[in-house]
Amino acid sequence: MATAERPAPASSGYLDAVLDPGSFRSWDAPAGTPAGADPAYRAELCRARVAAGTDESVITGEGLVDGDPIAVVCSEFGFLAGSVGTVAAGRIVAAAERATTARLPLLLAPASGGTRMQEGTPAFLAMSTIARQVGAHRRAGLPVVVHLRHPTTGGAFASWGALGSVTFAEPGALVGFLGPRVYEALHGRPFPPGVQTAENLHAHGLVDGVLGAGELAPVLCRVIGLTRHAPARPGPPPQHRSEPQHRPGPEAGAWTSITATRRPDRPGVRDLLAAARDTVLLHGTGAGETAAATLLCLTRIGRSACVLVGQDRTAERAVGSADLRVARRGMALARELRLPLVTVVDTPGAELSPEAEQGGLAGEIARCLAELSELPAPVVSVLLGQGGGGAALALLPADRVLAARHAWLTPLPPEGAAAIVHGTADRAGETVAGQRVRSTDLAELGVVHRIVDELPDAADEPAEFVSRTMAALAEEIPVAAAGPRHPRVPSATP
Repeated sequence: MATAERPAPASSGYLDAVLDPGSFRSWDAPAGTPAGADPAYRAELCRARVAAGTDESVITGEGLVDGDPIAVVCSEFGFLAGSVGTVAAGRIVAAAERATTARLPLLLAPASGGTRMQEGTPAFLAMSTIARQVGAHRRAGLPVVVHLRHPTTGGAFASWGALGSVTFAEPGALVGFLGPRVYEALHGRPFPPGVQTAENLHAHGLVDGVLGAGELAPVLCRVIGLTRHAPARPGPPPQHRSEPQHRPGPEAGAWTSITATRRPDRPGVRDLLAAARDTVLLHGTGAGETAAATLLCLTRIGRSACVLVGQDRTAERAVGSADLRVARRGMALARELRLPLVTVVDTPGAELSPEAEQGGLAGEIARCLAELSELPAPVVSVLLGQGGGGAALALLPADRVLAARHAWLTPLPPEGAAAIVHGTADRAGETVAGQRVRSTDLAELGVVHRIVDELPDAADEPAEFVSRTMAALAEEIPVAAAGPRHPRVPSATP
């Protein structure tokens, strides 16, 4: 009598969808038996091997994504619900260590009910060892991409599932720390629906995107390309420059420039990103917050891969404390991945509300200034248009500062400054005229290193202005990378 063919493990289908066909090579030695396993547990492990088609709940190895090598740790949920015991934990740790030694990016793809209860505390303690080794991979300047599959709960989520440089989740996946069955058993009622879903986590800034396995490969390809470190090409020596060589007519007054930057059709950060390459948008702080008016991404400008943090002045809400925490996530990524940081400043001012005050807005401005001033990565800032108050200053300290011709920087939005000086917002134009707020003023003060022209106004020539700005950035990022890390506090030099 013929024996029915055993179905392929679910993990094999996942790897076929993500990696180049036939490229996966296992790193796993045959799984041993956990120390202290009693006969009943040994029998359970034997049955799990037959049912799942794998010898443990985790498989590890190396594969290719569009020809680029990547290390992979992938759960097999069919093996005791993907639970992580001491043997599986050892595989994860060994794979992360091998990936670090080989300087490979690391893909973690958990689908697990969490710690294996049959092994109790020894398996539980392995969470810390896993977290340490994945953290060491990130500290080595190597990317960790996490793809949370259905379901990922408990200790798997709270260790290797939550340590991604970038994190994605499968559509509809159940993802959470507390398993819903455990919650119901402890509290006598079901866990509220819709909380532990990939989509809800994305809405709260806990994952960067919701992608199926088939959608992950092109994103992985971009992440690998953007974080692959090649020898830096030296840029031209740093110098103060104003672009272009031909100057337009008389300098615009401050109020003329401010009015120009308020045009709704003026190009913004999204237009810059549309002209960039290989962009991977990131989302949220990773700690339950999303930004109302700030974009964060990995991208490529010219030949330089970089982290970009940009203010979107067209957003419905102003820059708040969560926006600045997203900016600080960008700073941390630049430091960790050893990439240049580009900041795009374009905000009429910070959010003025009780929520902003209670959310620690002032402290976040201060922390951004402190972290940018000491960031070991090269930093280039672009004052693209509006530079209202502390929210603008928070992203300005840089090795090289560019400004659009009509860009401006003020301690308060012009109307607010007029209210303080003259007791009425109606005299805003008069107030800013003497405050030295224009890009040319900032260049004379030593704050701006290069002016990107508008001929005569960016809104009248959006494509040309964006191209000019991106070309200037492509030149200035290598300059910043080649130069020393000068103090970045943008103090004015009379």
